[in-house]
Amino acid sequence: MMEVRYTPAPESFCRMTTQEVRDKFLIETLFSADAITMVYCDVDRAIAGSAVPVSQPLTLASAPQLRADYFCQRRELGVLNIGQAGTIAVDGKSFKLAPLDGLYIGRDSKEIVFTSDDPKSPARFYLLSYPAHKAYPTAHISKDQAAPTHLGSDVECNKRTIYKYIHPDGVKSCQLVMGFTQLAEGSVWNTMPPHTHDRRMEIYLYFNVAEDARVFHLMGKPDETRHIVVADRQAIISPSWSLHSGVGTKSYAFCWGMGGENQAFDDMDHLKISDLK
Repeated sequence: MMEVRYTPAPESFCRMTTQEVRDKFLIETLFSADAITMVYCDVDRAIAGSAVPVSQPLTLASAPQLRADYFCQRRELGVLNIGQAGTIAVDGKSFKLAPLDGLYIGRDSKEIVFTSDDPKSPARFYLLSYPAHKAYPTAHISKDQAAPTHLGSDVECNKRTIYKYIHPDGVKSCQLVMGFTQLAEGSVWNTMPPHTHDRRMEIYLYFNVAEDARVFHLMGKPDETRHIVVADRQAIISPSWSLHSGVGTKSYAFCWGMGGENQAFDDMDHLKISDLK
């Protein structure tokens, strides 16, 4: 199943109701059992999705919107397993993914099959894809392979660790940059002070959010901000003109992924907190 989203311009965004903002930017429908779910966004042709194999393996197929013989015919795909152990077979080669392992799947990969080691404790594969003009090798990434970057402080309530998986100094890709951030216990703010990057759009997947907790995700122009209340395993589409930051009622994690003009992780237009309205 492939849902198509068309994102509004910033001039329209500031006049939208809460429900209209949620309908355009919040992805609530991920991680259904025994299903592959996809949302296609017109911004940079990004696709965010999920695969949760329980009773049977799941094969990633193309969709009418792609006009392609197979999903990765002209695309690359990043995967983060936020569930239990599972396996992804790419053109007959199997990759075992433990919890929080990742996989980069290069362009021209034809057959992609997802399975869980234990149906009672299934893998939950988060998928993020962008168009690719060049094929790079499929590669497995474990959490131990990602050099952690520690940022923030207890005083600012934003102590966090960033794990970069797919990036120029790690697993190579055409344009996809992907990893995840884990907030420390007692810290709740991510990406604050915030930034924008007009060269790239970004998609956030929030996970490890407690059932009785929520994340208030901030977006919009710095002088016209709005928030979206986000629950566990929900994603936010963040267009290039929007800042992206958030605060939770408890600590949490989020997978970030970007695509666009460049892959420079530090290509950010930093904002001051005093700029926000």
